[in-house]
Amino acid sequence: MAKAPAAPKFIGSPIKRREDPKLLRGLARYVDDIDLPGTLHMAIVRSSFGRAGIRSVDINALTDLPGVVAVYTAADLEGVGPVPVSGLVPDARVPVQPVLANKEVRFAGEPVAAVICETRYGAADAAALVDVDFEPKEAVVDLEKALAPGAPKVHEDYDDNVAFNWELVGGDVEKGLAEADVIVKQKIVNGRVVPLALETRGVLASYDPGEEKLTLWSSTQVPHKLRTHIADQIGMAENRVRVITPEVGGGFGSKLNIYREEALAAYISRDLGRPVKWIESRSENFLATIHGRGQMGEVEMGLMKDGTLIALRYTVLADCGAYYQYLTVAIFTLTGLMIPGPYKLPNVEMKVTGVFTNKIATDAYRGAGRPEATYVLERIMDIAAAEIGMDPAEIRRKNFPAKSEFPFATAAGLSYDSGDYAGALDKALENAGYADMRREQVEARKEGRYLGIGLSTYVEVCGMGPSAALGGQGWESARVRVEPGGKVTVFSGASPHGQGQKTSFAQLVADGLGVDINNIEVIHGDTDTVPFGVGTFGSRGTVVGGSAVVIACDKVKEKMARYAAMKLEADASDIEFAGGKVYVRSAPEKSADFAEIAGLAYSAMELPPGTDPGLEETHFFEPPNFTFPFGAHVVLAEVDPATGDVKILRYVAVDDVGNQINPLLVAGQIHGGIAQGAGQALEEEILYDTGGQLINGSLMHYSLPKAGLFPRFELDHTTTPTDVNPLGAKGVGEAGTIGSTPAVVNAVVDALSPFGVRHLDMPVRPERIWRAAAAKGEQG
Repeated sequence: MAKAPAAPKFIGSPIKRREDPKLLRGLARYVDDIDLPGTLHMAIVRSSFGRAGIRSVDINALTDLPGVVAVYTAADLEGVGPVPVSGLVPDARVPVQPVLANKEVRFAGEPVAAVICETRYGAADAAALVDVDFEPKEAVVDLEKALAPGAPKVHEDYDDNVAFNWELVGGDVEKGLAEADVIVKQKIVNGRVVPLALETRGVLASYDPGEEKLTLWSSTQVPHKLRTHIADQIGMAENRVRVITPEVGGGFGSKLNIYREEALAAYISRDLGRPVKWIESRSENFLATIHGRGQMGEVEMGLMKDGTLIALRYTVLADCGAYYQYLTVAIFTLTGLMIPGPYKLPNVEMKVTGVFTNKIATDAYRGAGRPEATYVLERIMDIAAAEIGMDPAEIRRKNFPAKSEFPFATAAGLSYDSGDYAGALDKALENAGYADMRREQVEARKEGRYLGIGLSTYVEVCGMGPSAALGGQGWESARVRVEPGGKVTVFSGASPHGQGQKTSFAQLVADGLGVDINNIEVIHGDTDTVPFGVGTFGSRGTVVGGSAVVIACDKVKEKMARYAAMKLEADASDIEFAGGKVYVRSAPEKSADFAEIAGLAYSAMELPPGTDPGLEETHFFEPPNFTFPFGAHVVLAEVDPATGDVKILRYVAVDDVGNQINPLLVAGQIHGGIAQGAGQALEEEILYDTGGQLINGSLMHYSLPKAGLFPRFELDHTTTPTDVNPLGAKGVGEAGTIGSTPAVVNAVVDALSPFGVRHLDMPVRPERIWRAAAAKGEQG
């Protein structure tokens, strides 16, 4: 009897990224690589003050300047709508953010005018000659001072600088704290950081007056959302706007916003009838692209002497900046939803006061609200463990829900899909040799060396994720087409920008249809080509977008099976796909080439009953819940109290992201996430002076983590699939960032415990460490 065709298994294989060869060879095309005939260049005149009135904008110096085509101020843009915002909470104050500032600027870097020239350098030179007569006003940048009586108001229309109030309450925190044996408190600051994607933002707008159509190339994470909002801002029909996202050199959440420059370029291209390009400089990127994090609060935890957690309260000030960007407010609510973390915490409360300040807005940055929750929780867990004399690993293990308790309902109102938190922690401790680490720590201290061991156990909400929970658009789309010649094209509404989904989506379809992965093309990022999609953020690309791909693929496969059944004289339920063949499962000698069956569907000389020609199916996948990846990270660090230097000796991570489509891509995401999270722990923080000026707004002064900061990461995983989607995948894009920040800080603080140091705010720079150690001196 003939054997069934052999089929390689692509899902679960560490296949190298198919995206990389063109990137490595310099053949990829980013926004700035796209040149259209007659392109004009836009430069932005920005505020040099944190807060000031605008008396006048004088452009007379540009009148006879060669190459200057036009200058736009707020008076020229009365028909352009404000920057859109979403994810608001009830009663939030929503100031209108104009595309160009009119009577007042509210942060350094706010756009005041747009200069259009024949060349990019000419535009920059001309912009420097625009004379804006500013009337400096007192700025406010400190969160607590912004709320003080008599503080300067960021927006004169409001009585104070309160942007919004929001609270989440689960259980009875007051009762829980009253019943607790021990209460620990700590003020914790999670400062601002800059996303700093390798490629800055950029936009190229081209209006075709004959077609009455606008094409916009943008370095965005959300092409369809951008199309919707740009059309609304400049008063065009949505189907007359096309957004194309070429290669994107990183986003980390910062490019899921709709920015002023996109609407400016679109409007001006239509106004002048020529393409208009704007490429952000690195200085502008610091000033005018969103910042991440920005929380200052006090956390209070009640627990019993045996380590059982009873209640947690987090009262926090949230730094909104002068205006909201797209999801500014929503990010802070995500912190509240995840404040219970991976623990059985029956009583939780988070009260947020949003604060307007004279700075650029905060918004989504890798993890977006969840790293903030994990950091606060994991720091107070270590403080609590020290207070009752319990090992940090044991207090965590004691409060995990058991594997059998999932789905697990939290006091914050979420339902965790699946988990084995103790399993991940035990594996991390075993891989790290935790007991040996503790012994080594004791011996090192006898020698005058200070080793610290930091733990972090986390869970995060991912796979954004049901439409009802997100206020709409929680689904994702995909179309799968088998071409007449047997090749396969996948169109995704997701918009990957480094996640590797041209590879992972091809793996899904290769296994689904039994074809070679090299016969599959994945297309995304063109609103005229792919089905309407939501975009890539919140670790949703594979979890939601990949699920849409699989279901669309299954629909195509089911239809193709009917053609194969007709050809092979079998029942459609008995048809299998493997090795580029379509065969009868019960009689494998009866088979046909995959391409031959594809050809039948398009020739349509004979149709199976009730079947249309062609092989193309679309699916919109709506998940019933979020997904909840989790993990445990262990850091061994050595701290020199005499200099404040920190050396990370080992980094051990065990992450559970559900089923892994491509372990190589998973490892890459975790590597990058760890580096970003540890970077904030040790080095990163953007600083403003009291006048609202950036102090360290350049790569000369803003410290980024470098390879020499890290040892080789020791990665491992457990696998706890989810039932939320057909892949069993949970998402991985933010896991490393969430787990790493508290693990590193906990290690540093643990190393300094002989000096009586209980807490250090990030970044734990050498000076901060040295001062803390010197102030207290080694104790007993």
